[in-house]
Amino acid sequence: MTHTVLVLNGPNLNLLGTREPATYGRETLADIAELCARTAEECSLSVEFRQTNHEGELIEWIHLARGRCAGILINPAAWTHTSVAIRDALLASELPVIEVHLSNVHKREPFRHHSFVSDIAVGVICGLGSHGYRMALQHFSQLLKKD
Repeated sequence: MTHTVLVLNGPNLNLLGTREPATYGRETLADIAELCARTAEECSLSVEFRQTNHEGELIEWIHLARGRCAGILINPAAWTHTSVAIRDALLASELPVIEVHLSNVHKREPFRHHSFVSDIAVGVICGLGSHGYRMALQHFSQLLKKD
């Protein structure tokens, strides 16, 4: 049985490759989606990769994952620091969650140091660029083998 991991990306990540490349790098979101697909295949997983600039849409996707997916890899982007609603949806999903950020949020503005997701996540990866997505999927592979 192949486990599906839902890979969710929050606001402005659709601009990767051109938005603040010194902070986020030159890879596009399509490059990261391709990396996730390759990594999932290597790990005998499947992924659903999505991005939205609309918080309600992200919450709906989290709700739909409950009972259907094996885990959620999420880069909530700016919502990391603002959204109790996303935190509540992740808790309600009853799925393991890994939080990923391309940049090291702890080396940035103080308001970015707080996350509404970190304390409910299995793990948090930040500052490793797209490699963080790869590491998260590899961890899900190991985690799901235990089930």
